[in-house]
Amino acid sequence: MKQLNKKNGIIIFVVVLSVLYVGYRIWEFRSGAIALQKEALDNSIPTVAITHAKPSPAEETIKLPGNLQAWFQAPVYAQVSGYVREWHKDYGAQVKVGDILAEINVPALDAKYRQSKADLETERALNELAIITAERYIALRKNQAVSEQSITVKVAEAKAQAARVKAAEQHVKSFEALIRFKTIVAPYEGVVIDRSINVGDYINKEGTISTPSGEVVRNLFTVADISRMRLFVNVPERFGPFLHDGLTADVTVPQLPNRHFTAHFLTSARGFDTSTRTVVTEFVIENEDKALWPGSYATVHITAQVEKDILTIPSSAMVFQEKGTQVAVVDDDHRVRFKSIMVTRILDATVEVSEGISVNDRIINNPSAALLEGDQVRIVTPTKGYMLEDKSGSELKTSRESALREQHAP
Repeated sequence: MKQLNKKNGIIIFVVVLSVLYVGYRIWEFRSGAIALQKEALDNSIPTVAITHAKPSPAEETIKLPGNLQAWFQAPVYAQVSGYVREWHKDYGAQVKVGDILAEINVPALDAKYRQSKADLETERALNELAIITAERYIALRKNQAVSEQSITVKVAEAKAQAARVKAAEQHVKSFEALIRFKTIVAPYEGVVIDRSINVGDYINKEGTISTPSGEVVRNLFTVADISRMRLFVNVPERFGPFLHDGLTADVTVPQLPNRHFTAHFLTSARGFDTSTRTVVTEFVIENEDKALWPGSYATVHITAQVEKDILTIPSSAMVFQEKGTQVAVVDDDHRVRFKSIMVTRILDATVEVSEGISVNDRIINNPSAALLEGDQVRIVTPTKGYMLEDKSGSELKTSRESALREQHAP
């Protein structure tokens, strides 16, 4: 009896174990089928990566080319014609007010000056004679030795001769003024940035210089005051309202790439050039060490406080369709909706948008051309290495299963 019970127990155990094994296999099969079904459903829904629009920063910086000019810059011309006797200041010479730059030899002017002085002495002698004659005629009046008419004539002749003396004196002074122009002097303290003459060159007051190479029209010297520099920049019209007193700019020049200069706003033309839509703007830079030179090219960075309701999005999020520029967004039901946007400016990797979206919109980045209005999508988060760039700049995408971590939106 005991052996029978033991045998029955073993049979029951084997039957129960078989039932459990079969049940487990059935459960495993059904679970695999459900998982496979779920995976198939998931794979049938496109996956997208989203981004959000960001408010544009309160400060905006633009990079513009500029031109440096001296605070004062004067071309020096000749007022008399003659030959260059000697020049005293060369390129780069530091000069002060009145320093002699060059001397001009003008023999004809010297002769006329001497003639004018001789004419003045002649007129003075005649004036003395006229005065004496008039005085003598007046003395004879009491004896009635001469008529009143004769006295009046002599007095008038004396006055006329005095006037001729004054005229001769002014003639001499005019020649003295021209004589001073034989010496070319610096108009103010600065540096000589140009010298166009050599000893022996013939120059004239019309502004031409006769050289061995021919006659040229130009100034003798150019003197510049570079203790301060003027910086001229053509600023786009959208930055016009931000040009005001107190605005500064960061400036660099090619010859001093590691040095930065601060330029202070001075004035603007207050009118835009219709061909370029820019306004001429002038800044001033202190240049005490004379490091900056006139004529230099400058790179100008202007940073201004801006108040604007502008959002920025990646340029890769834009979609171009028959309705214009749009973006694809994901609504609360995980459906694709296309929104038209107004692009105000295109930057390197982003664009500025003024209308059509908000910071709360879930914008699809790199949307597929196959996405249509109302399509259901699944939001995923790109992981590091999802998108790479090869040497040619084309995008390489790894497997979505290995490169994307699924993240279901709540």
